[in-house]
Amino acid sequence: MKAAIITGATKGIGRATAIELAKNGYDIIAGARNEQDLQQLTVELKAYNVNVLALKVDFSEKAQVIAFVEKALGFAKDVHVLVNNVGSFVPSSFFDEDDEVFESQQLLNVNAAYYLGKRIGKQMLTQRFGHIFNICSVASKTPVENAGSYSVTKAAMLSLNDVMRKELAAHHVKVTAVIPGSTYTSSWEGTTLAKEKFVQPEDVARSISMALQLSAAANVDEIVLTPLNF
Repeated sequence: MKAAIITGATKGIGRATAIELAKNGYDIIAGARNEQDLQQLTVELKAYNVNVLALKVDFSEKAQVIAFVEKALGFAKDVHVLVNNVGSFVPSSFFDEDDEVFESQQLLNVNAAYYLGKRIGKQMLTQRFGHIFNICSVASKTPVENAGSYSVTKAAMLSLNDVMRKELAAHHVKVTAVIPGSTYTSSWEGTTLAKEKFVQPEDVARSISMALQLSAAANVDEIVLTPLNF
């Protein structure tokens, strides 16, 4: 069986990706903060006859991230997919926000991906196969209004993605930046805009699934998904 690690797996893009990959026969290693949500996800994933390891993790805590990696590698002999999805979006004015607004987003949007990508990337390097997907944002390329710190951290995540791709390519490990525009997740909770106006989490999940079906020689450097008429 193939195994996929997904962070922030109980909501939005993470949840949709976990379900999509389970449908395609991947064992799922899921990390998230809410125990009840993890239990519910586990039941849903096991309906696809796959093995599931669901772990409660605060990905802003380095020690917990490292422990998560160790448990994941103990569960799966090989890791075929890593989806660095966990993240934080806090709208704020750059010059008016508290420093903690930047620092909290840095921990989840950059540090967690660094710790996971480094350690799982080494495992894939040894295996000589695997695919890492880093869920970035259109803010990775163009700063978003009233989201300065978010834009900075997501730009750093895209840079991290490119570093990993460059270093892992020679070892037959693929790395892809997933760059969604406005996607209907909890970040848009309370919006008056119609759900149909947004990119859907399932759209992102399917794009990941399609990238995994390409030949071993083909890497998708970036997947950009934006609303058609937002």
